[in-house]
Formats: sequence, structure tokens, C-alpha cells
Amino acid sequence: MKIIEVIPFVLNEDLEKEFFFSQWEYSNRKISIVKIICDNGLVGWGEAYGPAPVVKESINYIKKNIIGLNPLESDLIWSILFRRVHDYGRSGVFVSAISAIDVALWDIKGKYHKLPISTLLGGSFREKIRPYATGLYFSDSKTLTKDLCEEAVGYVNDGFKSIKMKVGLNIEDDVKNVKEVRDAIGFDVELMIDANHAYSYDEALKLSKKLENMEIKWFEEPISPEFYDQYSDFKAKTSIPVAAGECEYLRYGFQKLLDKNCIDFLQMDICSCGGLTEAKRISSLSSTKGVKIIPHTWGSGIAFFTAINFISNLEPIPGRLYQDDAYIEYDRTENKIRENIIKNDIVMKDGYISVNIKPGLGIDVDETYLNKIKI
Repeated sequence: MKIIEVIPFVLNEDLEKEFFFSQWEYSNRKISIVKIICDNGLVGWGEAYGPAPVVKESINYIKKNIIGLNPLESDLIWSILFRRVHDYGRSGVFVSAISAIDVALWDIKGKYHKLPISTLLGGSFREKIRPYATGLYFSDSKTLTKDLCEEAVGYVNDGFKSIKMKVGLNIEDDVKNVKEVRDAIGFDVELMIDANHAYSYDEALKLSKKLENMEIKWFEEPISPEFYDQYSDFKAKTSIPVAAGECEYLRYGFQKLLDKNCIDFLQMDICSCGGLTEAKRISSLSSTKGVKIIPHTWGSGIAFFTAINFISNLEPIPGRLYQDDAYIEYDRTENKIRENIIKNDIVMKDGYISVNIKPGLGIDVDETYLNKIKI
């Protein structure tokens, strides 16, 4: 079996309603995916997290290096691709491009062996995964706090047991919004906050102190990802657990986060950190520090099922008879691409999503829809 074609796409859908967070606003979604075709007819799908048009061209740049290779040899292919961009692409879009290709190769491997990716990774430690609702973004509404509370209550009514909301407007408004949302949903529902690295060290620490009695499960990206020493100091001075990693790349970047004791929850994005091959390596590093992994998950249904398969295989830390829940991020903002690019439904029952038991990623891509929205 040999790879004969690698085809990247950019998918584009305008949003019906804009929303924003601490860094910028969204008016549409662009997502880069890749299709790998083998000489025996097997097809694999992957996705990249990053600026879609740039990622597409990065895939086009490196894809010639794997034509004719055996897709089952994913470690070898990963190494070939990484060496090709090593001098100038140890993070960023080239690693995202490698990630998309790597995920597609694992999809092919699963289909070839007629096994889910989680089995090929070493087996599933669980039968179900707990999704947390990512939402509560900002808008220009004059009743923003009220809107956030109503949105949060809606997620609770939908069956979510955990909710993540955005912070990063300013400390005063963040405190008001978080406290009102907490009051609206009560303390039986987990609440996380995400600043998208909007704050300085002093600001993040001030905000965390004001929210320490709100039972926040984690404070995500309180400060900029470059400042490892600040993360370490911040973690030592707040009682709120710290989460980060979506802006980090490769095991080498995550080793810095872990060695400097920066985080309580590690949040690599599988579709940008180096793919499933590298995510597995990062999970081994994380296990040596006793740090739990809850991947950042964004984009289409391809990325979502990539995360489902990976999380299924995450070793419980610590191991015990009755495990803690494993979590998956479930973005609740408008996402027509996620809902339509795959024919599979994402089904939540009693607050959980079942693991994948189908070959590969376990998805069926709707190529009619793909061809309709590609640019």
C-alpha cells in the first residue's frame, strides 16, 4: 500500500452572528482539512488547527515528500516531514500541516486494520467521555451579563455538567460576569474560565484572587504562552488550577511547561501539536509529572473525532478502581462545518459521549458538502 495523492482543502462558512473573545472577533470559519488517497483505494482524513489558507499551502509544500510511501509507517513519515521543515518550522503552521497529515495516516491505519484509532494507540481506558460546553463568548449586547447567564443555563438544561466561559474583557467586568454565571448555574455544575492569554501576570493574579471562592475548575491561558516562569509563579500563588497548551508545539515545547511546573491541566491541540503521533509522545511526558490532559478541541467533526479517539486512550492519572471522568471540549458556538462535514451525529446522552468503536477516526465525510464550501 502506497500514498498516491495528498489533497488539502480550505472550508469556509460565514457566521450568521458574529462573536468575539479577548483577542479578536469571528465573522466566519475557515478550516483546513486534508484527504490522503492510497493506491488500494483507502482514504484518510485529517485536520489542522491554524490559519487555514496558510496551512493548506504548507501541506502543498511538504506533501511531495511522502508520495509513494507506506501510510502504515506513520512514525517514519512524521520524521521525514519534520526534518524537511526543522530549520524554520519547529512550531506554527508547518507543524499544523504535519498534524493534519498525521491524523489522516492514522485514519488510514485504522481502516486498514479495521480497528478504531484508540485501539491502535493501545486501547480505550473508558467507554464514555464527558463533554464540557465551550461558549459564553462576548458580544456587543447591552445586556451581556444577562445573556451569558441565560446561555449557561441553556447548557445545563441541555445536559452539560461542565461549562467554560470567556474572560479577558477587563477585571471588573470579568468578576461580575463570572459571579453572575456561577449564581445562575449553581455550584453543582463545573465552571472554567479562559482568558486566551489576555492578561499580564499581575492582572491575572488579581483576577484569580477575586474568583477563588467561585470554585473555578481551571483558569485557562491566564497569561501569554511565552512566559513560562510567570506561569510557574502564577500557579504557585493561586488556588485555582491552571490550564494551558493550545499555543504550544511538539514534545519539546510541552517539556518546558512540565519541567517548570506551569500547569495543572495540559491542553495540547492534536491538530497542531504534531498530530496523534506527537500527542501520544506528549501524553507520556505528561504522565511522568502526573499532569492530566484535556486537549484543546476546535474546528470540524474531523478534529472532534480525532480528540475522541485520543482521549479514549489516555491513561487515568492516578489509576484506581473508579476513574475520574475524561473530558472533551465541545464548542457550542455556531459551527455549520462541524455539523455538516461529517455524516455522523455527535450524540450526548446523560452528559456523556460514547467513545468511537468504528475503524479509523470513525467518520464518514460528506464530500458533496465539502465541494460546496471549499475555496
